[in-house]
Amino acid sequence: MHPRQNIIEIFSTFVQFDADRFGHWATESRLRSSIQGCVKRTPQETSESFWALYWYKFWQLPESQSLAKQHLAAYLQETCYWVSQKTVHGFASTQFQLSDCFQVAIAQIDRVLKGFNPSQGFTLKNYAGPLFASAIRETLRQRHEVDICTDWGLLRKISQKRLQEALQSAGLSADEIRAYILAWNVFKTFYVPTTTGTSRKLSRPDDRIWEAIATAYTSQSNQQISIPTIEKWLLTAAKAARKYLYPTPESLNVAQGGDNSWELLDNLPGNQQPSLIEEIITQEEEQTRTSQQSEINQILVTAIAQLEPEAQQIVQLYYAQGLNQDKIAKQLEMKQYTVSRRLTKARENLLKSLANWSQDTLHISITPDLLKSMSTLMEEWLQSYYGV
Repeated sequence: MHPRQNIIEIFSTFVQFDADRFGHWATESRLRSSIQGCVKRTPQETSESFWALYWYKFWQLPESQSLAKQHLAAYLQETCYWVSQKTVHGFASTQFQLSDCFQVAIAQIDRVLKGFNPSQGFTLKNYAGPLFASAIRETLRQRHEVDICTDWGLLRKISQKRLQEALQSAGLSADEIRAYILAWNVFKTFYVPTTTGTSRKLSRPDDRIWEAIATAYTSQSNQQISIPTIEKWLLTAAKAARKYLYPTPESLNVAQGGDNSWELLDNLPGNQQPSLIEEIITQEEEQTRTSQQSEINQILVTAIAQLEPEAQQIVQLYYAQGLNQDKIAKQLEMKQYTVSRRLTKARENLLKSLANWSQDTLHISITPDLLKSMSTLMEEWLQSYYGV
């Protein structure tokens, strides 16, 4: 995948797959027109994080929500692609394709935007990544479970609540759902696996069990029913359950029928942009001041104070005085590898404190990519804190 080159591309293009691999970037012309107008009016703003926050603020306005959502879906394409690729490779047994995982992930855009809070100090991409990965893993696990079950095994495993939801989703009437649920309950009563661990691979019930199922249904419903009919009902229920538990992913890259979001391009109030941009700039400044200079500062200062005195001294010599490890070793009369090991351990302790704070306070899952970003942030903070 080649990266997009500018703000206009980042907020108006979408991944197109070719044989389940990245093919090319496809441009949505109206989104392109929209972001071109924004960039033209505010040429001094060239940061993608600025425009992500800009459209996030517009997403919070009901009349602009659909347009902003599509701009942000475009913005998150790379994040979604790389998370999808990494996650699907961890499920070697699945027949799920990369493009399927991508659509499962990008369908979480509403969940991402509803949960994102820019005041917590994390970017939209860092926040979206763990949510995308979680959605894909859950879908793959669910699909694997559904795939390995026979129809009869699936009917044994599904709950009544889920089955009822599946039948409703399939468009059955209330009377049909009641009949199907009763048939399913009778089936579960009379068809019980006799061997432990075989419920997934259950075969079709034998004639004796079908006769018992049909007789019990007739008794409980006061309605005569044939074995072929009740079997057809149960197979229809199993088909509905599979479709409901694992729906076909739908792309967000194409506007759905009846969506009037494009008309919003012509109806956005022209006098909103300057005040909104000023608000974003103010918010960015406040984020830097409060989140990184107050909360993170407090966490790391406390973590440094909890280091062993010798480790504090090594950190101080390295960052405040700019000494390399050899010079620190000579000054403290110890081996260079000892200095290296204790400096690494000190950094790990500081990073662990920052990660724990992020999990406990911000309720954010720590991923390797996020940990790497936090490590970079911590290094910048140490250099600033010690006055380098």
